[in-house]
Order: sequence, then structure tokens, then C-alpha cells
Amino acid sequence: MTDGVPAVNIAHVSVRFGERVALHAVDLRVDRGEFVALTGPNGSGKTTLLRTLLGFQDPDEGIVEVFGRRVEELSVRDRARRVAWVPQSEPQRDDVPLRQYVLYGRYPFHGPLDRDSEEDREVATRVLSEVGLSDRADDGVLSISGGERQRAILARALAQETPLLLLDEPTTHLDIAHQLDLLSRVRALSRDRGVTVIAALHDLNLAARYADRIVVLSRGRRVADGTPRGVLSEDLLARVWGVAADLAVDARTGLPYLLPRRLIEEKPAAPASLSPGPVHVVGGGGSAAPILRSLTDEGYRVTAGALHLLDTDAETAEALGVVAAVEGPFAPLSDLTRQRHRLLLEEAKVVVVAPFAVGPSNLANLEDVRAFVHRVPTIVIEAPRDGSLDFTGGRATAAREALRAEGATFVPDAVAALLAVRSALSTPGHPTSPRAAGSQG
Repeated sequence: MTDGVPAVNIAHVSVRFGERVALHAVDLRVDRGEFVALTGPNGSGKTTLLRTLLGFQDPDEGIVEVFGRRVEELSVRDRARRVAWVPQSEPQRDDVPLRQYVLYGRYPFHGPLDRDSEEDREVATRVLSEVGLSDRADDGVLSISGGERQRAILARALAQETPLLLLDEPTTHLDIAHQLDLLSRVRALSRDRGVTVIAALHDLNLAARYADRIVVLSRGRRVADGTPRGVLSEDLLARVWGVAADLAVDARTGLPYLLPRRLIEEKPAAPASLSPGPVHVVGGGGSAAPILRSLTDEGYRVTAGALHLLDTDAETAEALGVVAAVEGPFAPLSDLTRQRHRLLLEEAKVVVVAPFAVGPSNLANLEDVRAFVHRVPTIVIEAPRDGSLDFTGGRATAAREALRAEGATFVPDAVAALLAVRSALSTPGHPTSPRAAGSQG
């Protein structure tokens, strides 16, 4: 890899899916050792850009180079020696020991019949230590928590010993403590070992805290690129996300951060006389998106909360015109937000609880729902029984089981939840049934 050549060179890249343009004439240069945060609203092109760097997606126009080589000219093994990949999440099928799982990252250095070498085992031991999982090396990958599993995926990527690391929303489904832990480890890789990092991140304040540069995409175009101090602004959040915010500076670090206040254009809820409901959905981290879409597609009035601003479910609610109780990013739910959440619960004809990751900042959601189980039909989509979404030391699992004990209906997925909502609101002549609502006027 030639000195002076950037780690990444993307020149005038466009990607289309049918008539939809996912990336439009994007240029991006990333020098070696930089930590670049790639951010933007859902659908802005972040994942598509990462997939073109990995060679998973061919551009319709433009050039994609990694360390001076065109990506399409590299074999799969050569790519794996240059670029490591940390996805949002990854289904685990086999309960292999963590050490063996990390050793999968050594495949670019092996022939088809080669065994793991002593060097491979030393690398696995080292990277498990770097991500704080040395004491879990002999445990099965299915037995560890969600936060530990995300660190295990990072360890497997580090075992490839590549000079470029790509991460796609690595903090999704993690509570704030695990988010800070993971990004601190990635920051150290860039600073101490010269690894080039490109990470797609939703949270602008986290991006400002850890990245050297922030690149903002909107509707497939690069709309901002620079240092956190140069990029973060009230105008940016208003133009790209449609959110009014105040810009402040952390006195300890000198870094900027944004304090979101409100959506600039709130969409009015559908008139009660025309739409059945409301159905209130409790979620977070993207877990509620499928049921939010299904309910709005069926014509129900829908509310949501309490969600954190810039969370995937908050963005989905905004896009669908769903009224939501919203808190600032990563902040514990305030008394004011909980009060608004309870008002939405009081108005609901049915409550749906998505299988969302629960940490100290949003445990109050489950506690607030419990007070309404005896008043309103409550439908809970089953969460994994392995505790991978519980970051509260078991309190969240206990809260879900309390909902079960007090009469909530548990269903396996969003499809079953929609059927349960239909059943709850389908009594002939019921003022909130679709048939009754449709016959009015």
C-alpha cells in the first residue's frame, strides 16, 4: 500500500435502485488514521456508501478506491485483508466459544485446508482483551449479552488486522454505557494504532465526541463535511432533520453539542371521527418501526413514546405523522416526558409494546405501561429470552414478566401484533373499530 495514497477515495459515485437514486455524485476522501462519522437521516445513503466500499454494491457511476486500488479489481480475500466490517447486528446460529468466533476473522490469511496457527490464537487473545472480553473467551456466543455480542463482532473484525474499519450503526440496540464503551475502543484504535475508521452514526453528539470529521448525507448527496466544530450547527439540524435545536459547547472538551427542542413542522393527527384508535406503541431503536408502519397503513390513529430524539423509531414516527412523546438523545426520561407519555397511554384504545432494548434511560417506559394494563388491552411482542435486550441487570425482564402476569397478551412478532390490534378493536359498532369508523359521515 503506497505511502501518500488515501485510505479511501470515492469520486463522483452514483448508485441507483430502479428509479430511486441512493447516492448522487458523491465525492469523499479519507486519509489514513482518520475517524470519520457518516451521518444523516434514514434513507440518506449511509449504508449504501459503506456497501460500495465493501464491494457489495457496484456503483452506476464513479470510482471507489481503497488504498489506491479499485474495489472491483480486488478479490474477496484481498478486500478482507484491507477492510473489516462491523454490521448493525448479526444473527448467531451456532453457540461457538467466543474465541473460535473471533478466529473466524483470520480467514483472509488461510488457505482452504489450513488450521489455526499459534499466531492466529495470539491475535484472538489480544483482540478479546482489547474489547474487554478476555474472561468470556470460552463462553458460547449465544450466552453473552447484546452489548458483549457487539463487542465480539468488533473483536472478530479486529482479528482481520486490516488498516480500514467500517461500522454500520454499531451502537444500535445498545444502551448509553455500551455505546460510549464501544466508541471509546474504536477511537483508541484510530488514535493508537492508526486504523482508519468510517462509522455510520445516527447521533450527532456522539459523532462530535469521537470523530475527527463528520460527513452528512441527505437524500444521497453529501451536504456537509468537516470537523465537528465546523459542521454541527442549528441550521444543519433544521435543514437536514427538520428539528429546531440549540447549539452549545462542552466546557470540558470544547466540543459542540446540540440540544433538540422540537420538530419544525409537526404533522397533525388524523381526525378522531375518521380513523380508529388511537393505538399507542412503545419502542425504541427501530424495534417499533414495523408495527408503526403496519398500523398507519391500515388507517389507525397511532401514537408512540416515550422515544429519544434522533432514535430510529422517533424518525419513523415523524415520517409517518405519528404523535409521539419525545425526550432528548440518551437523556433519562424526564418527568415532563413521562407525563406526556402517560397522557398518550390514557387516550389509547390499545397499547403495543415492541421488543426494544431497555437501559436505565428508558426503563420508565415499561413501568408506565404497567399502570395501564388493567385499563386498556396491552399487546407485548416477545423479546429474546436470552436477556440480550436487557441492560438493567434484569429489571427490564422482570417488568415484562409483570405485564404478562397482569394480563397483557404476548405475541411473537409484529404481524401477530397487528392481528391482535384488529381483534381488540373489531367489536361491531365499537367507536374505534375500522368498520364503525369507516361508516361515519
